[in-house]
Amino acid sequence: MGMTPQSASGLTLQEGATQQELEPTFPVAGWDQLDGERATIFYREGDSLRAARMSAVFHRIPKLPALREDGLHAQVWIAPTWEAMDTLVGGGVPEWGAALALPNEATIVVPGQSPWPATPIEEVRTLRHEWAHVALAHELPGLRIPRWFTEGYAEWAAGGWAAGGAWKLRIAFALGKAPALDSINLSWPRQRHQAEVAYLLSASVIEYLVHSSGTSGLEALFEAWRREGNFDRALRSVYGATPSQLESDWRKHVKRRYGWLMVVSHSAVFWAILSGVILAAGVFRRRHAVEGMGRLRAGDPPDDPAYWEFSELPEPRTQSKEGYGGKTPGGG
Repeated sequence: MGMTPQSASGLTLQEGATQQELEPTFPVAGWDQLDGERATIFYREGDSLRAARMSAVFHRIPKLPALREDGLHAQVWIAPTWEAMDTLVGGGVPEWGAALALPNEATIVVPGQSPWPATPIEEVRTLRHEWAHVALAHELPGLRIPRWFTEGYAEWAAGGWAAGGAWKLRIAFALGKAPALDSINLSWPRQRHQAEVAYLLSASVIEYLVHSSGTSGLEALFEAWRREGNFDRALRSVYGATPSQLESDWRKHVKRRYGWLMVVSHSAVFWAILSGVILAAGVFRRRHAVEGMGRLRAGDPPDDPAYWEFSELPEPRTQSKEGYGGKTPGGG
């Protein structure tokens, strides 16, 4: 059950809740269905176009990293309202929740006519996130999967992490809003912002494992997990580390990559800050120059000084013919 960081479109359950406690009910009567290769879409009147679009999305979803997916087929229920969605899963859906998965039942529930998602890209990421939950349970049937791992893998595999999740985690650390890194076995918050950070923090663990050994390391981990039937023993056999050692190494990795110094030193942020400083300096210098010019102009003589102004212009002097100092022509 999860969300992409862009839309925060997902659901979390209280820590320790099980699918049996949710008591989901899926009455087929009264629902139309659209069969596809990967999923059967159940919908009500008014959601036929969304059902067709979702069927196409599931058909195009690329294979998930390190998972086999052989024989995997899901049921997708498009609830006509949020209330119907809450009823289908037996309650517990937060108001901001917009998609959820019941992995052991290979079932995904999404809202119908509500304005979700904001963009087609968000829809693909959210459906891929929920599909990852179902595929992970299919890969490790009957085995207990830590909450941080299933949410982290789904968030990382959905592509939301690469689309800005890392930066959100950096900002969360910079502002002191990230939860304490005391344990990778996180208790899951119900508030939207806190849940989003928990998703990102969990995804950072998967990102760290892939950074350390690539997706081939995850494939080996899943194989050992199926063989050993236990996450701790599988982790030790593949990565040579106990969960506590993984936590210690991961904590250093996260602080180094997503702490405040990383935010400041990252080139994009650095140049953005530098551009802002230069712009602010330019505005200040221009304002200072305008004020200085005003002071200088205040001390300058006026453009039209007083001695250039006349209340009356002198009358032009009239001269007689004799004034030319001679006689007129024809004079005596």
